Amino acid sequence: MHISGHTRLLGLIGTPVDHSKSPQMYNYCFQKFNQDFAYFAFDVNADNVEKALHSLKTLNFRGANVTMPLKNAVIPFLDKVSPAAKAVGSVNTIVNDDGVLTGHITDGAGYTLNLKTGGVSVKGKKITLVGAGGVASAIMIQCALEGVREISVFNLKDSFWSRAEANVKAICQCVPGVKITLDDLGDKDLLKREIADSDILSNATRLGMAPF
Repeated sequence: MHISGHTRLLGLIGTPVDHSKSPQMYNYCFQKFNQDFAYFAFDVNADNVEKALHSLKTLNFRGANVTMPLKNAVIPFLDKVSPAAKAVGSVNTIVNDDGVLTGHITDGAGYTLNLKTGGVSVKGKKITLVGAGGVASAIMIQCALEGVREISVFNLKDSFWSRAEANVKAICQCVPGVKITLDDLGDKDLLKREIADSDILSNATRLGMAPF
């Protein structure tokens, strides 16, 4: 990896981060595509968030990715927050534009961009979404901002249910023109009907993330 006096820094903040493959991935891409950046992982806990963000400005970082447990904790110390990040109360990417730190949530944008590369737009469509956590919320708000007609959300009616209701309510308040419903994943008949009536079906649960 080539380092020069012009090299801009990027990084990952959160804890723990020693297992992260992001530095290898990003630095490989920077080298392959001749981008003058260097990416590092920084172990930062909630007590040091403000200092860490101040350092991004002081050292002229181009930006940073944010992982747990800081996705919510960084928000009070940012200069700006994107509409999507504000709606879901979570940030996973910070961009530094000449000392102005803006927080973004990129999961939803990645979701809709992936659909677009396959020739699918969410505008005017109905989506059935399984899951109502952080990633699902990011997908909901991004689709709402891009003009989706309706989102039918299914989640287990467990201890997380009240949080799921709050997530849906916050997004509906942010983009009142979209219809979002939340139903129990245990209602298989309703799930089948909603899937049959939808243009897009997506899984935003942790299914497949854990070993069998």
